[in-house]
Amino acid sequence: MSSLELLTWARGPALQAALVIFIIGMLIRVLEILLLGRKTDLTRARAGQMGPGLRTIFSRSLPVSGTWKQHLSGYLWHIGFIVVLLFYAPHIQLFKQGFNIAWPALPTSLIDIITIVTMAALVFSLSLRFTDPVRRMLSTVGDYFSWLVTFLPVATGYMAFHNVGPDYTLVLALHIMSVNLLLVVFPFTKLSHAITFLFSRWYNGANAGRKGVRV
Repeated sequence: MSSLELLTWARGPALQAALVIFIIGMLIRVLEILLLGRKTDLTRARAGQMGPGLRTIFSRSLPVSGTWKQHLSGYLWHIGFIVVLLFYAPHIQLFKQGFNIAWPALPTSLIDIITIVTMAALVFSLSLRFTDPVRRMLSTVGDYFSWLVTFLPVATGYMAFHNVGPDYTLVLALHIMSVNLLLVVFPFTKLSHAITFLFSRWYNGANAGRKGVRV
């Protein structure tokens, strides 16, 4: 298979299959959460649930003492990843081709800087897992795999943008394939927290609120 054939396959049938797996997988994950059977709490509610649940969604996003580096690197790469995904002109063109929607793109020089910051934040996040004894002990193979499949699209996209490597078509094909891999594994790894965190945080906050615990 030539580089051009690989690129055609990666952004054609492979991307379509990855999108289907991603959508169906995430629907199953969300339905699992919503339909999960729970025992009826027969105790008397001491306070409302909605307010504490909503507060917890936001309060758990704020750094606590001693975790500002972790939160800062986390915010940088999450925001950077989304900005590059949604506001890089070639990505917008893909959305236009697939869904017939488009919006203004950011300057490529700014996207380049954001990409570098995103990669640096991801590397820093990984270094925390190696240098912090507690995080190192709690980290699993799945955590490192999730980091890798997140880092690969950013790194290969940067390489394609700067034409790094002897064959631009091959690098671009690898970039799209890394995106396909991310889509496929997303619903089945901790990466799914990007959507399910809303449910888990609300549930914990609402449960605490019902018991009268201040959150």
